[in-house]
Amino acid sequence: MIWSLMYTLARRAVDLMVLRPRGDATKDVELLVLRHEVAVLRRQVVRPRLQPADRVFLAALSRVLPRERWAAFFVTPATVLRWHRGLVARKWTYLHKRPGRPSTRAEIRRLILELAGQNPTWGHRRIQGELVGLGFRVSPATVWRILRSAGAGPAPRRAEQSWTAFLRAQAAGILAVDFFTVDTVWLWQVYVFFCLEVSTRRVHVLGVTRHPSGAWVTQCARNLVADLEEAGRSFRFLIRDRDAKYTGPFDAVLADAGIEVIKTPPQAPRANSYAERWVGTARRECTDRLLITGRRHLAVVLGEYVEHYNRHRPHQSLDQQPPHPLTSVTWPQTGSTILCRHVLGGLINEYERAA
Repeated sequence: MIWSLMYTLARRAVDLMVLRPRGDATKDVELLVLRHEVAVLRRQVVRPRLQPADRVFLAALSRVLPRERWAAFFVTPATVLRWHRGLVARKWTYLHKRPGRPSTRAEIRRLILELAGQNPTWGHRRIQGELVGLGFRVSPATVWRILRSAGAGPAPRRAEQSWTAFLRAQAAGILAVDFFTVDTVWLWQVYVFFCLEVSTRRVHVLGVTRHPSGAWVTQCARNLVADLEEAGRSFRFLIRDRDAKYTGPFDAVLADAGIEVIKTPPQAPRANSYAERWVGTARRECTDRLLITGRRHLAVVLGEYVEHYNRHRPHQSLDQQPPHPLTSVTWPQTGSTILCRHVLGGLINEYERAA
């Protein structure tokens, strides 16, 4: 009741004292509403957040609004004057160049690091000479400073060959052999001896047995050498671990074929990473998804899976091509039927276009 009476009195007073004498009543009412909204917002917001455009707008309006009316601003007059002085200073202040020599361009910086990465035996002076031949005038000290800031050590340290660099450089002539085991439904452990061509990722299953011995492994090596000679293929290196099953006759068979045996460091499976990676692939896609009853069953299953792996399964390092494809036919993008062929009873599917 009290608020209703106060509202009625306030409305009558405003109507009599303000709106009646003026002609543009709507405009005056809008101004009163806006002023009251500003007052309410000032009570709620302690410090408003202004964008640069807001400051420029308010500073510009302060030049046309009389000083005695500056109370309409929600900031102090000193703040408005400071904004205006900043605008004037930016108008008459010119950009200054940084003292000293100009910095090296990002293009040259990337080129220096690229040359150092691709040529680990090159020192900073050799890289600087190569840059001069490419038309870039850079001092040796600048090249040295860029290499040092990027964490690239001196050329002798960068030239030390790692296992990864060795494998990549010699991949075309490297074989990798290893064992992995499969547990049957009767809890028998069966050993699988395989060989992998590092360059093409082609896999050869050399044998499957429950009791691997040195003589059995040596015979598998003879069979591998005979198959490679029949196919007219030659390799320079063979990577293996230090398992006791690799006896002296095993290395002798390979040496007679011109293949040098490289032993991985003790307890370092990553040194034979290509073979270890294939073991993981074979387990995930094949052996871990089947119940193996015995040695013969495992030999049949692996034979079918390796045929799929070599002939059809795409590989990322080979530009999504299989290690040993049957044909290299380019099929049309549309207009042909997609055929599906089941491998291992539908465990794996192969797709191809109908001829």
